[in-house]
Amino acid sequence: MSSNDDIRYCHRCSYILLKFTLFAYAIVWWLIGGFILSIGIYAEVERQRYKTLEGVFLAPAIILILLGIIMFIVSLIGVLGSLRDNITLLKVFMYTLTVCLILELLGGILALVFHNQTVDLLNKNIRRGIVNYYDDLDFKNLMDFVQEKFKCCGGQEYTDWSVNMYHNCSAPGPLSCGVPYTCCITTKPNEVANTMCGYKVLQKERLDLISTIHIRGCTDAFFIWLMDNYKIMAGLLLGILLPQFFGVIVSWLYITRVEDSINEYGHYMDLLDSSPHQRATKSHGHMAKWFMCMPEID
Repeated sequence: MSSNDDIRYCHRCSYILLKFTLFAYAIVWWLIGGFILSIGIYAEVERQRYKTLEGVFLAPAIILILLGIIMFIVSLIGVLGSLRDNITLLKVFMYTLTVCLILELLGGILALVFHNQTVDLLNKNIRRGIVNYYDDLDFKNLMDFVQEKFKCCGGQEYTDWSVNMYHNCSAPGPLSCGVPYTCCITTKPNEVANTMCGYKVLQKERLDLISTIHIRGCTDAFFIWLMDNYKIMAGLLLGILLPQFFGVIVSWLYITRVEDSINEYGHYMDLLDSSPHQRATKSHGHMAKWFMCMPEID
């Protein structure tokens, strides 16, 4: 056993407090992960029912399923690790959270540094979605929402709609050389747009369409919205990153506490417990029944 000088962590921090904090943290994210997974599965079932296309970008349900699975598994590891005082599981949980946090920060930094490449990639994916606009209900609903919300049309610009087989100028039918009505300009709140307002707009000059449709592309409109609402985005970013950072810190503190308990006493127990051996044994027995994680005290 080590002397008190070898203990790495403050004796005043309760082992029980850290245990319940980490357990509560992991169980909350475990439930959230299960909820997201359920929504993703339901959305995917509906998507398959309508025979929409496959693809990660074209199917937000797949993104929800992957996110839900990752959150569910990682959080479950944290739950089991905190209950069983399993150092291996606890370290897997902590390192996974750390890696996810680093990847998110790195992804954000790279997206800012390579802004032009990020925009080009986004526009490319939007054009891929526009090709199958009427065949993929997920993408259609998403694109319609974005165009109405950000008052924009297409990805890079409104002419992106020419890649759609129904809106291409060589196509037959009333949609030829047009754009969806969600691109149209409305002058009143909650006004229902004329579904044919985008008729033949791809044949007209850009300046002639200023009062008819939104000629700005949705990529530029989205980034302009981000700049105008930087406080909201900063709050959202902190809301995503801080809980993960909190999980990493609590996991590290708890791992350190458990290791210090083993080094000092040879078993798991609250280091603040200065009661006689009989009380420690009784308390340990109750905790062992709850968590089945503590070894017997001789």
